Amino acid sequence: MPELQSAYRANHSTETAVLCVLADILGTLDRGDYAVLTLLDLSAAFDTVDHATLLRRLQITYGISGTAQSWFSSYLTGRKQSVRYRGTRSSLHSIFCGVPQGSVLGPILFLLYTAEHLGIIQDMQLYPHLYADDTQIYGFCAPYEVSTLQQRMSVCIDRVSEWMRANRLQLNCSKTEVPWCESPRQHDNLPDTPLRIGNDTVVPVRSVRNLGIYVDSDMSMCTHVTKIVANCFASLRRLRSIRRSLSQSVLLSLVTALTMTRLDYGCTTLAGIPRHLTDRLQSVLNAAARLVFNARKYDHVSHLLRDLHWLHVPERIKFRLAVHVFRCLHNMAPPYLSHGVLDNSYYMGVHTSAAIFIGLTRQSHCNDYGQALSRA
Repeated sequence: MPELQSAYRANHSTETAVLCVLADILGTLDRGDYAVLTLLDLSAAFDTVDHATLLRRLQITYGISGTAQSWFSSYLTGRKQSVRYRGTRSSLHSIFCGVPQGSVLGPILFLLYTAEHLGIIQDMQLYPHLYADDTQIYGFCAPYEVSTLQQRMSVCIDRVSEWMRANRLQLNCSKTEVPWCESPRQHDNLPDTPLRIGNDTVVPVRSVRNLGIYVDSDMSMCTHVTKIVANCFASLRRLRSIRRSLSQSVLLSLVTALTMTRLDYGCTTLAGIPRHLTDRLQSVLNAAARLVFNARKYDHVSHLLRDLHWLHVPERIKFRLAVHVFRCLHNMAPPYLSHGVLDNSYYMGVHTSAAIFIGLTRQSHCNDYGQALSRA
């Protein structure tokens, strides 16, 4: 399996995929360089996998032949489908493309089918990361090499698009997004030249949604925090309107499902953000605790959080960081995270170097990460 493909694999997730990309970008920005991130998307990707091409690739690339190949052929071929609409059913048609969605084997076959274009990106001296059919391509350059990096990125996407067409996959250019990333002090010098993608041009944006996590061009994570706060308070307002009809246990379950999951998702990417942003997230946590216990708006919440066994937002982030580092040190994390921790272990000791890798440039917080890991 390709190392930089994070979908449908144990110990891999959208969070680890985004962490890997952000770690590389943050390290680049610390050196004073620019980074460009391109997010590609495929149209109906699982439905366009060609069976003949897939079987040939399994044999040539992965060495699957004989009886094993016959099993795969039997699994894929001979399928038919029809459409039912308002009681009327169409005639059956044979299927020559696509892997069965909802199956165990279908997604794995898709990953094997699309693994080759990772090498195309790496040959252009750019960095890929995949999650199912979502492809992230990013590269770095000094400020005076922006045009060169733009050209290299355009050529790379052209080659990826050609490979996809040759394999009956369709790149969705309308969903392609390109942000340039830079440190806040270089914000005014951010390139705004459109990037050519095939026959289209894509204007750089200030913020993108990457696997459910909003990434700003200056890595401030302000947009992500704003979205989380808005969505959580909207859920709390709806729950407050039916508060009297729910028992406390049911209300706690709903608050956990609709609010806490949003706060915790991808929270390791928020390591080192300014206090005014963590305070906004903490206000959501406080409002949720008051709702569960039916407390007033300005009542103290410290004892409520303690009764619920809820950590404060900064501690939740540190705890998740400690969990990731523990997994990296015990071979329970994706290799692209584990290598980063172990390769930096000579720098300031394993604990703080792991924090540098995951939080990765917000240096003033590295000691806190190490202490959090030691306590955990």
